[in-house]
Amino acid sequence: MSGLEHRQLEPEILDGLAGDDPRALAARRDLRRINALMFQAKIMASLLRKFVPKPPRRILEIGAGDGRFMLAVARRIAGHWPEVELVMLDRVDLITAQLRGDFDRLGWTVEGVTADVFDWARKNDGTRFDAITVNLFLHHFNDAEVVRLFSLMAPKAPLLLATEPLRTKLALAATRLLPAIGANDVTRNDAAQSVRAGFRGSELSGLWLAANGKPVEERRAGLFSHIFVGASAG
Repeated sequence: MSGLEHRQLEPEILDGLAGDDPRALAARRDLRRINALMFQAKIMASLLRKFVPKPPRRILEIGAGDGRFMLAVARRIAGHWPEVELVMLDRVDLITAQLRGDFDRLGWTVEGVTADVFDWARKNDGTRFDAITVNLFLHHFNDAEVVRLFSLMAPKAPLLLATEPLRTKLALAATRLLPAIGANDVTRNDAAQSVRAGFRGSELSGLWLAANGKPVEERRAGLFSHIFVGASAG
């Protein structure tokens, strides 16, 4: 595991591009394909079914991006979980009328919130959800920031469920194959950086404990994904 013993954070190119930048649009298309190749939606849907004890009324997704990830999740579970209100939080507004229509056909309603996650969490102190989902987002923050984010989020829902990059040599090597799917320079750079900043072992459990939460499950899922489920102390 030489060079990957510890998380290495560097800014990702996509985070610095405008939402309508052609390179950003291409990178988000790449990201949808990468999510599919990593089976992220399947993994998240299985976590929700396993750990959320009854059909939820309200779910918060932080770092929601263009919303396609949670749409893929919803398509797997909406038959058993009707009429969910999904709040999608991201600092860039990427939610389209078409996406809202896709959710509407599943019986889910979508509220898009454009805000910094820390600012929003502080200003919405009393807001409650049945679950919080996170996909490929926590790795953007250093450990202290993750603890702060966990501390803000834990009181808002009984459970937080995360699917993140797995930090291994194999995962890093796989990023070098991305040109084969036509991935652009942004994606090729950011995917490798995501692996270096990703998680392994019980790292997220330790950060959740530091935020006074109760870890429920943490493990690798497949070749490239790392999952975490944490319960709020309350």
